[in-house]
Amino acid sequence: MFLYSVPKKSLENLKAAVYREYNKDPTKIVQIEDIDMPTIKSSEVMVKVEAAGYNYDDLWAMWGAPLKVPLPHISGSDCAGTIVEVGQDVTHVKVGDRVAIHPNLTCRVCRECTSGREYNCRDRKIWGFETGPLWGAYAQYTHIPEVNIVKIPDNVSFIDAAGITMVGLTAWHMLVTRGNIKPGQTVLIMGGGSGMGIAGIQIAKLFNCDVIATAGTKDKMDRCLELGADHVVNHREPDWHKKVREITNKQGVDLLFEHIGKAAFPQELGIVKMGGTLVTTGATTGYDSQIDLRYLFFRGLNLLGATQGTKAALEEVLRWVSKGKIKAVIDTVLPFSQMVQGHVKMADSQLFGKVITTPQKL
Repeated sequence: MFLYSVPKKSLENLKAAVYREYNKDPTKIVQIEDIDMPTIKSSEVMVKVEAAGYNYDDLWAMWGAPLKVPLPHISGSDCAGTIVEVGQDVTHVKVGDRVAIHPNLTCRVCRECTSGREYNCRDRKIWGFETGPLWGAYAQYTHIPEVNIVKIPDNVSFIDAAGITMVGLTAWHMLVTRGNIKPGQTVLIMGGGSGMGIAGIQIAKLFNCDVIATAGTKDKMDRCLELGADHVVNHREPDWHKKVREITNKQGVDLLFEHIGKAAFPQELGIVKMGGTLVTTGATTGYDSQIDLRYLFFRGLNLLGATQGTKAALEEVLRWVSKGKIKAVIDTVLPFSQMVQGHVKMADSQLFGKVITTPQKL
């Protein structure tokens, strides 16, 4: 038996941000359309989307690179809202619950999944990026398996939940799960003004680490310090990596949080101390980087990859948000009718923090 919080006839269609071809210019392809309401499976729930956050993979999806996503496509991997319908096999959540979505879709039965490493599942897909057609957060309603639902603490708003989900989850996975962060370490957070970097700074400070952040403008540098970074360096300056070494008395950093990619990777590897760790994800400036292998073997470095994270990690991040120890920094909140402008801002790096759209507000 299905349960509804609104009459079924009002759920026959919904508005969604849809594109049907790839293009570097989102304003040429993204349209707000009326689409059919999906039918949920017995193990799924329907969520009324109150807030949805932007990520760089939204741009990759529109570009059709590095992979071709299903078309027609609805992007969006950050979602917060209210459950309005539950399938007959759903037992742990109910209509009316305030929830966020864990965007890591996995098989849940392989050895990696059952060992608590669902981020290594060979069948893993990032919801709202690799899924479809027509399945993501930029819609008034969306459906998701019950196992991907995370309840939002009462004192956390929908906007803050949507603003921390993907970046908080991934940053926690990079620093805590993969990087094995320890109190007192020196941690370098690349791109401290990005959503990822903002989350990374705050998580590193939770562990009482000495945090060096990088940013590309004076304003972003100042705001990184306000977030808690102990030092900040302009990564647009050609000798930025030398300044990091000076800050560490030429010792280098214990843990380097990397999501820049090609533009900075060779220099990054040279400022990790003996036995230190570099954790990477994303690579927003390109993938085809080069490394000097001597740094790797002479220094005994740990070079790790990371993406997404566990549902338990997302729950932990939201718990710290509810305690005020991690804050979702929001740059802009856009009504749904103007949501494509968020993609433009993100592509031009015209922001500090997350961009959010509110599908229920046209």
